[in-house]
Amino acid sequence: MTAFTSSTTSLPQASSVPRHVAIVMDGNGRWATSRRLPRFAGHAKGVEAVRTTVEACAKAGIEFLTLFAFSSENWRRPADEVSLLMRLFVGALEREIGSLHANGIQLRVVGDLDPFEPRLRRLIAKGEERTAANTRLTLTIAANYGGRWDILQATRSLLQNEPELAADPGLITEAALEKHLSMSYAPEPDLFIRTGGEQRISNFLLWQLAYTEFYFTETYWPDFGPVALEEAIVSYRSRERRFGRTSEQIATA
Repeated sequence: MTAFTSSTTSLPQASSVPRHVAIVMDGNGRWATSRRLPRFAGHAKGVEAVRTTVEACAKAGIEFLTLFAFSSENWRRPADEVSLLMRLFVGALEREIGSLHANGIQLRVVGDLDPFEPRLRRLIAKGEERTAANTRLTLTIAANYGGRWDILQATRSLLQNEPELAADPGLITEAALEKHLSMSYAPEPDLFIRTGGEQRISNFLLWQLAYTEFYFTETYWPDFGPVALEEAIVSYRSRERRFGRTSEQIATA
C-alpha cells in the first residue's frame, strides 16, 4: 500500500488535474421537492449522477474520487427515508460492481459499517474484493462516516497497536496517526465539491481537508454531471496552492 504524507508536514505536488476529488452530494431531496416529487425520487436520480460523475472523473484522469453517501448524522432522518437509502445502496452495489470492475475502478467503502444489515455488509466486502486489483480510479464511498469518528477510531487503533504511547503521548506524531485513518490509502483531497448551495463540510474528512481547495455550487446533486465537474476543475486550476508559502516562493520554484 502506498504511503501518503500530510500536507502540513510536506509539500504535495500540484497539477492542473486534481489527483483526488471529494464530493458532498447534497440536494437530492430539494431537487425532488422542486419538481413536486417524493424525496426518494431525488435519491434515485442521484444514483444516476454518481454513475456519470465516476465516468467523467475516470476520463479526466482523476485517480481518487470520494463520495459522501451517508453521514453518521443521517440516522436522524425519518426512519422510512433511511430505509429507502439503504435499499438504494444495496441495489446500486448489485447493479454497478460489474461495470466498475470492467472499467478498472476499485471500490472502497469507509465508515462504521457495523450498524448496516448483514446483506449490505456482504455486498460491500464482495465488491471491494472483486475490484481490489483495479488501478484506473479508486472510488471511495463514505457510508455511516463522520470526520470526528474517523479521528477517534484512528486514535483508539493507534493506542491498541502501540499501547506504550499512552505512557508517553509526546511520541505520537501525525504520521503515526495517519496510518490508522480510514483513508490512509489515499492522498489528501485536492478539490472538495459540495453541491446544493450549502457551504459547509458537515463532518466530512476533517483531518484530510486541511489544505484542500473548496468549491461550492448551487447545482443539486441529481443535475451534477461532466459539465459541472469541468467547471469545478476550471475553478481549481485558477487557485494558487501555496501550502503556507508565499506567491514569490512559488514563482521561484
